[in-house]
Amino acid sequence: MNAPVPPAPPPVGPPAGPAPGPLGPDGPRLIQESLALVAPAADSLVSHFYALLFIDRPDLRSMFPPMMDAQRDRLLAALLRLGTSAHDPESQRAFLAQLGRDHRKYGVLSEHYGAVGAALIGALARYSRDRWTPATRNAWLALYTWAAEVMIGAADEDAAVTPAWWDAQIIAHERRGSDIAIITLAPDRLLPYRPGQHVTVETPWWPRVWRHYSIANAPRPDNLLELHVRALPAGWVSQALVHRARVGDHIRLGPARGALVMRGESLRRALCVAGGTGLAPIKALVEHMAQRQLAHEAYVFIGARYSSELYDVASLNLMAEMYPWLHVVPTVSDERSYEGARGTLPDVIATYGSWHDHDVFISGSEAMVRATTNRLTADLGVPPGRLLTESLDTVSQGARLLDA
Repeated sequence: MNAPVPPAPPPVGPPAGPAPGPLGPDGPRLIQESLALVAPAADSLVSHFYALLFIDRPDLRSMFPPMMDAQRDRLLAALLRLGTSAHDPESQRAFLAQLGRDHRKYGVLSEHYGAVGAALIGALARYSRDRWTPATRNAWLALYTWAAEVMIGAADEDAAVTPAWWDAQIIAHERRGSDIAIITLAPDRLLPYRPGQHVTVETPWWPRVWRHYSIANAPRPDNLLELHVRALPAGWVSQALVHRARVGDHIRLGPARGALVMRGESLRRALCVAGGTGLAPIKALVEHMAQRQLAHEAYVFIGARYSSELYDVASLNLMAEMYPWLHVVPTVSDERSYEGARGTLPDVIATYGSWHDHDVFISGSEAMVRATTNRLTADLGVPPGRLLTESLDTVSQGARLLDA
């Protein structure tokens, strides 16, 4: 029999100080012990957390429609991640600040944080059962109220200089095969970004559901943005963008994020590796190198199973004709009749020699990114510090909030 649901704690307000001092010497241990205790009931904990939240604030239910199950999981995962770092909460300050800024596009207000904190503590109490003590509750309360202050402060600072989202009109929509579209957008105002970054997208057909897509061009004088979208089998947003969106439609864009960007503006040798629509940020980086004359030499390997999936290789080949330093190598793994480079990306790249003196940018599926990274560092002598990677699996779900 389940233990009775404990009464929800009072609303959580901002803390008195800049750091969670009230944790005390035993606070981190109590928090991490409670996390270990509730781990086997993680799914039930998530459900109970949202039940408590919506009972207390039914008006918040619209922020988490059923198709936002991934966003629901990420929210609670972020809160629990904070608990795993209770011994050093300051290490999570940058993460929490980014979370607070990102929550603006969902319509989250400072007044909502109290209800979220109460639901978190109520859910933890329920699944800690008789191991839940006043000391454990006080430790979690102190930690969460400090975190709420960090998130609220970051959101307020961001609101003073950056909109929560941009309205953007679709001015071109080009299908490439059955499941990919190249979409050109005109934002209603300048959207600052660095080549290699991504934006979140909300469509009118799935309100409040945001998905990440990399920008496929370097900043341009006309401020237009190009996105490459593959329709995923169960992807509400991607299916709508590929199969339903038309020229003239409007979508919303969140602020640019991501770390697949160049470090410095010096002349360099570059190795760029793209799988699938991971080509988008790679294309933006190559454009940037061309605009700023930053490349002494650049190789771009584009991987696909079949040649028909090399949906935008023509634009890279055109750039290679214009810039002698650019070498484009389309690679196909499963088509025996293909006359170009054949094999997996790691294997083909290895045949081109050493890359130890190149800056490396890799974007594609998680499996490809991992395999290519391992091959370059373990077998081809590339220092790990010279690699920057981005997994499409991670980007499509949003940034991972709970590291393994």
